[in-house]
Amino acid sequence: MGILDKFFKKPIEKKESPTVMINRLEAYMGKSNMKYKDFAKEGYQDNAIVHRCVKLISDSASAVKLKVFDGDIELENHELLSLLERPNPLQSGGEYFQSLYAYLMISGNSYLLRDTETEKPPRELYLLRPDRIKIKSSSSMIPDYYCYVVDGQTINEYPVDQYTGQSQLKQIKLWNPLDDFYGCSPILASAYNIDQHNLAGLHNVALLKNGCTPSGMLKFEPKDETGMSATLTDDQRARLLEDLEQRFQGSNNSGRPMLLEGNFDYTQLGLNPKDMDFLELLNLSAREIALCFGVPAQLIGIPEANTYSNMETAKLALYEETIIPLLTRVESDLNEFLSPLYEGDIQIKYDLTSIPAMAEKTKQIYANVTQAVQTGIMTRNEAREKLGLDEIEGGDELYIPSNLFPIGEVDASSVEDNDMPVDAEGNEKDMKLAYGEKEK
Repeated sequence: MGILDKFFKKPIEKKESPTVMINRLEAYMGKSNMKYKDFAKEGYQDNAIVHRCVKLISDSASAVKLKVFDGDIELENHELLSLLERPNPLQSGGEYFQSLYAYLMISGNSYLLRDTETEKPPRELYLLRPDRIKIKSSSSMIPDYYCYVVDGQTINEYPVDQYTGQSQLKQIKLWNPLDDFYGCSPILASAYNIDQHNLAGLHNVALLKNGCTPSGMLKFEPKDETGMSATLTDDQRARLLEDLEQRFQGSNNSGRPMLLEGNFDYTQLGLNPKDMDFLELLNLSAREIALCFGVPAQLIGIPEANTYSNMETAKLALYEETIIPLLTRVESDLNEFLSPLYEGDIQIKYDLTSIPAMAEKTKQIYANVTQAVQTGIMTRNEAREKLGLDEIEGGDELYIPSNLFPIGEVDASSVEDNDMPVDAEGNEKDMKLAYGEKEK
């Protein structure tokens, strides 16, 4: 840096985000998350598989411990750590992050709100329902502001800095290939399977209500005095249906024979037990739903889902393939939203070593590192670095077992010198004197 640079500073350049022409107010202002209520009702509340997947992911992710660092130093007491442990008077840290991950799974979006509008450390954090947030777009990829709307009335607006993207409201979203502002929920990807699972369950309930014999045909072929066909009157049809429902409908009347009078003919159209078995259909739909959420089928109680050898392996796969990537995304957004408000190099990090399911993987890493040190592939300090431990003095030497020798070319002279055995003083031994000479 030159001497005159302190007197003639160059102005800081502010770069705007790329301009996009597709984002317009009318396209997003009234859009919001229109299907959120359907996702929450038909998915989370009415479907046991979706409920289990969302609860499993949100509970597991919120149970991972959060730590705060100043550079490489872990902070035991810090106001940000206290804020994350108790975000607001109504929620603890576990409840807050459980709701955050549940909103993200159901809606594809989560909205974090801090109580301070200025660049000051917040005292409280809140979560807003995704269906109540409407985004007003600008001519760039950064929204103009977020609107909080309840029953059609705008309660508050949260503007967004068009240069930095900072706002009092922070949106965490899952990637959506067809939308610039709203995330894509796993429920949207599994909507057909959820409907299929729900309808199959309703069908089975209807079968149970009808005694598992719903399909039948009652034919009426009366004739008058002249031999012409006659029809039932409205009163006769109503009395007939009422009598059938009272005498033959329901599980208590299952298998009861039907007694008919007059020119009635009943044809059985019921399903056999194989046709009535929707268990495989339910399991197939459940597997597809769990696949969209990234949850191993074994963990939601689906039989014959032997993808993993045991439950511990399935739990490890859940964390490695689903929860840890989700934690990484939320960790990055939390650092972007909260860390700049505090002095120092403040960073929020998830403690992945506190996950019980990762204990098996840690044990495996220890075994691999130990073997690498014992075979001379890795030094002790390299091994300690892999395990997150500090270096030790004298730990940079490679060690190999004493019974191993280097492979190379053998010196011919050494072979000639060792052709004859020698004594302790280095003199060649006479084999004849040692073993005698065999007679011819």
